[in-house]
Amino acid sequence: MNRGEVLHACTDIVCGDARDVCLAAANICRQPDRSRKRRGTDRVQPPSGNIGCIYTPKGGTSTYEPQDGGPELSCSRVEPSYVTVVLGPKGQATLIKNPGEQGCCGDVAKLAYGNSWSKGLFSCQSSTKGLTCTDKHGHGFFVSKAKVTVK
Repeated sequence: MNRGEVLHACTDIVCGDARDVCLAAANICRQPDRSRKRRGTDRVQPPSGNIGCIYTPKGGTSTYEPQDGGPELSCSRVEPSYVTVVLGPKGQATLIKNPGEQGCCGDVAKLAYGNSWSKGLFSCQSSTKGLTCTDKHGHGFFVSKAKVTVK
């Protein structure tokens, strides 16, 4: 499959504030590098569709700026109760047990079980047990239908 075919196959997948390049081999959707100051977000979602993550770069985007300036990785779990875990550039992840908003897990490319994703300080590993995400300092979290843990 050439680049044009990959782009055509992914025309319905939007991960940021612009049309994205679908990287089918990695089963993720990633915003191509742009020369502008603020880039779009990346979205990561394991195959279950119950967990969805949004990466926001340092400085934020035109529609959202992390409280500490970013970068930020925010993952939400839908079932059995809606929770959000946020990992910023410093310190432990924060678990929000009642985030209020519930816009998780749209139609984005899936991060297949056994595959990993990384961007900036953060990396995530998808498995049949759940999603494990960490930063370069060893802070992170695990999210599954059964439990959520932060470290």
